[in-house]
Amino acid sequence: MRAYVFPGQGAQYPGMGKDLYEGSGLAKDLFGKANSILKFRITDLMFDGTDEDLRQTKVTQPAIFLHSVILTRVLGENFRPDMVAGHSLGEFSALVANKTLSFEDGLRLVSKRAMAMQRACEIEPSTMAAILGMEDEEVESILKNVDDIVVPANYNSPGQLVISGSISGVEKACKLFEEAGAKRVIPLKVGGAFHSPFMEPAGKELAEAINATKFNNGICPIYQNVTGQSVTDIEIIKKNLVAQLTSPVRWSQIARNMIADGASEVIEVGPGAVLQGLVKKVKRDIITSSAVMPD
Repeated sequence: MRAYVFPGQGAQYPGMGKDLYEGSGLAKDLFGKANSILKFRITDLMFDGTDEDLRQTKVTQPAIFLHSVILTRVLGENFRPDMVAGHSLGEFSALVANKTLSFEDGLRLVSKRAMAMQRACEIEPSTMAAILGMEDEEVESILKNVDDIVVPANYNSPGQLVISGSISGVEKACKLFEEAGAKRVIPLKVGGAFHSPFMEPAGKELAEAINATKFNNGICPIYQNVTGQSVTDIEIIKKNLVAQLTSPVRWSQIARNMIADGASEVIEVGPGAVLQGLVKKVKRDIITSSAVMPD
């Protein structure tokens, strides 16, 4: 079975999508439609903008969404998913790819999500950091000792967990992780504390937009961030999309469940190949765990 996965914020790069635009009439039409929907020329920022241009949340999210979704359209009949999943923002790309959302509605929701998240980030300064080389349970235990708002945000793969919270909370936590022997502690250059309580204002805005949007029965299941489980029920999908803003991305669990459900090939659609690398780490962990299990 073939699983297609879609990246989230952080996968962007200057010039992204330009090859698609120049090489496909369909892609050119879709990028033109996107400029009209967004009411600004996102193609100028994607093709000729700087790193700084693309780091703006209101630009980053629709840009990555467009690169991923338009690539699936260009693939045409070669795009045949048995299951889909997306990391954070990528969940919206996945829902367009499996036809739960139309291209137009998906882009409108992504734009509204990005603007709402950017406004939430401006209410109170917050940040994120990646913790490498520690078990998830150990990270969770250490976070309980921090007297500030800081939570697990992305369970990316065994030994890689991203935390999210107030600037002071993340700084305190990072010091504790270093003292506890983390392999690496990496502060991230992000606009705010995504997948944390700081995104609650954005959740309310997104819920209104989602409830006003038409959702269809998809052509295959989506494995959602909030639970890591396969979902086809439209109402559950909608609730999970809202909950995702303040809940951790359970990517490790998504990868495990896709593999357990028969995914023999995982293909990343969009800029970069980070998610494929994370899935490979999960596969290695499964193999290693199986090898040491007693008979």
